[in-house]
Amino acid sequence: MKKLLVLAALAAVGYIAWQKYAEDRDERDLWAEVTDTFE
Repeated sequence: MKKLLVLAALAAVGYIAWQKYAEDRDERDLWAEVTDTFE
């Protein structure tokens, strides 16, 4: 049972980290699109 709780906790932490990474990536993409120079 203890291993299951540890696995669930690791999955939750991994999910939160992935969400943060995806949010930051999306924001960088948006800023790159807005600030690119037009040629």
